[in-house]
Amino acid sequence: MTYLDTIANELRSGRRLDPRDALWLLNDAPLLPLGALAHEDRCRRHPADRVTFVVDANPNYTNVCDTYCTFCAFYRPPGHAEGYVHTPEDLVKRVRPSIERGATRLLLQGGHNPELPFSYYLDLIEALRGAYPETELHMFSPSEIRAIARFSDLSVRDVLRRFHDAGLRTIPGGGAEILSDRVRKRISPLKGAPDDWLDVMRTAHQVGYRTTATMMYGHVEEPEDVIDHLVRLRDLQDETGGFFAFIPWSFKRGETPLSSAVEQDAGPGRYLRILAVSRLYLDNIPHVQCSWFSEGEKAGQLGLHFGADDFGGTLLEENVLRAAGHENATTEGRVAQVIRDAGFTPVRRNTLYEALDIQPSTVATQEAPLGGASEVHA
Repeated sequence: MTYLDTIANELRSGRRLDPRDALWLLNDAPLLPLGALAHEDRCRRHPADRVTFVVDANPNYTNVCDTYCTFCAFYRPPGHAEGYVHTPEDLVKRVRPSIERGATRLLLQGGHNPELPFSYYLDLIEALRGAYPETELHMFSPSEIRAIARFSDLSVRDVLRRFHDAGLRTIPGGGAEILSDRVRKRISPLKGAPDDWLDVMRTAHQVGYRTTATMMYGHVEEPEDVIDHLVRLRDLQDETGGFFAFIPWSFKRGETPLSSAVEQDAGPGRYLRILAVSRLYLDNIPHVQCSWFSEGEKAGQLGLHFGADDFGGTLLEENVLRAAGHENATTEGRVAQVIRDAGFTPVRRNTLYEALDIQPSTVATQEAPLGGASEVHA
């Protein structure tokens, strides 16, 4: 019996994957049997023939940021001529075409802008809820929440409570990068320690939010850092139960300062391993999302056989990875067809993975392209 067989039998008997075994799977397990084991686990959790996706828009309210992450080409420092802030009224107009094209959710994130008063964020929530009451708002990553609290002289809990009172119910999990002190000090030293990100999420879950969790790999981390990241997520989920999905993606070098320290982009093999190990280790987080946008259609299709049950969003107006030189586009019909070609039935969902409809087999070919992504940035 091989080491992988032993791990598989223990998982089937109900034992949790431990960090040592997870590290071996990430580094040394044969890739296809690892994928098969993760897919088996995914099929125990969700209908084996179905893959979900969401139609949403991804505008940014500001690109001004005082955090200067080395992997980000999107931000502009305070006072920069190319910095911008969209008023709540501007954003209502900006997202209207997306709503008219079928977006059911707004994923809204931005830089850490010290010039914005706290009232701006409340006005933004109010304006979007008032204009589009049927549209879900999925807004403000943990690092943004911390920055808003800092600029407004409020506690994180106060910020979260006031946003909750204004109608916000879910928060994207961006800004986690790698939850390792060593890595974060190198790639985003002003963004806070891993415990800062985790504390915002813990508080958000206590207030009543549901959230996603993310990971950006493929830069200066070691395999042990990836496993530490998963350990921290699973531990917090054991405590709060507030995460509903996990979303990994690879760092794209492009026009970013961190690119000089990274010889090449992480390939699809690494992506598939991370998806599979994430599905097996994060046994208490319901959904794992793969991304056609950040990794490409083919890698995304393969990811659906390596533990992922969701294909992410057909996000309109993606700006963050585009700023780094990574551009991609698709249509809702194309996403549905790619899922079908991978052997699954596409199901359109909402933020909390409630099914909205099963997509028909015919695919419109004349749709305007959508710029898609997962929950990247901030």
